[in-house]
Amino acid sequence: MQPLALRTLPERLAICSLPPDAAPPEWAFTSRFYALMRTPEELSIVCAAENVPASVPSVGPWACLQVEGVLDFALTGILAGLAAPLAEAGISLFALSAYCTDYILVRAGDLARAQRVLRRAGYAVS
Repeated sequence: MQPLALRTLPERLAICSLPPDAAPPEWAFTSRFYALMRTPEELSIVCAAENVPASVPSVGPWACLQVEGVLDFALTGILAGLAAPLAEAGISLFALSAYCTDYILVRAGDLARAQRVLRRAGYAVS
């Protein structure tokens, strides 16, 4: 499969953790980009770093790269193809998938280096 195009989103995000029975907080929904996942262990939230109260356990800021276009569910190896060159460069990522496409978050301080690494791997990064 040919490497895909990636678009860098302008938001700086945080990854937050709340108790599993917590109600989704209003501050999470004021972001242009947000994601919530409830598991038996926690309520995870990805949202604008600036919206997260200081009392909430979080890690950030993160930068977000979006795989451009709509991905067919039959495609395989999308995240593996992105993760491998980043891992070789020592850059950690946090992956999110939506119905239409995938997103990878890298620490904001690693963004420029991650973009260079992905370009060298054949991805078009804007």
